[in-house]
Amino acid sequence: MADASILPLLNAIAAAQRIDDAWDLATGYFAKIGFGRVNYGFTRFKHLKTIGDPDDALFLTTCDADYVKRYFQGGFYAKTPVFRWAEHNSGICTWAWVKEAFEAGRLSAEEAEAVRQNVAMGIVAGMSVSFPEVLSRSKGALGLIADPGVSPADVEAIYASRREEILAVANMMHLTIVHLPQLSRHRALSPRQREALEWVADGKTTQDVALLMGVSPAMVEKHLRLAREALAVETTAQAVAKGALLNMIFQRVPEAAQAAR
Repeated sequence: MADASILPLLNAIAAAQRIDDAWDLATGYFAKIGFGRVNYGFTRFKHLKTIGDPDDALFLTTCDADYVKRYFQGGFYAKTPVFRWAEHNSGICTWAWVKEAFEAGRLSAEEAEAVRQNVAMGIVAGMSVSFPEVLSRSKGALGLIADPGVSPADVEAIYASRREEILAVANMMHLTIVHLPQLSRHRALSPRQREALEWVADGKTTQDVALLMGVSPAMVEKHLRLAREALAVETTAQAVAKGALLNMIFQRVPEAAQAAR
């Protein structure tokens, strides 16, 4: 059972207005218990064994730039045995099973090489959280990398004493993040593009939207075209659907969050 002292943190994460705020609160907690390096990934566009367009997925990490380039941008994450575990499970586990499977020769050649590369970087212990998803194409997972000097046995002890607490923080962070606008340079919408999509989603015609926005129909078409380009889709209907999935329309986006992006 989680310690009641964790409740203020859970409430703060739930009240976060930006993804970065929820992330900072959760990772601050993880760092205090021995996991200063944290990776998180979430996609709403999973298909078979792919996560869809990486630009549509959300990746967050507290690791350094070199690790980010290798782990996320290089696709290293998909080669690890814990990624396979996260694909097919939900819940939490330590990485003790990875060491056992590696030593027993039960990993694929690609997974075994990923383990060797992690060991070379000093990554030998940690935990994974795989979140249950109600949508068939959604998937989210969290990786907690043990700090240098924190042994696999130490991780097992932390897991035994704090399992429910860790799960509570991870789940609250995940649930908060997936309901907040997913803002990025790759999928940015201007306030006018977002407004135009919202009116279209309400069933308004181009002429209606022009009147409501106080612009010409040609300007409405321009806003919609730029929105389609930003979201990498072909039709306005697709833009509305994708914008809704990414929480980019019908959301109150703080001005500070917009400026930061």
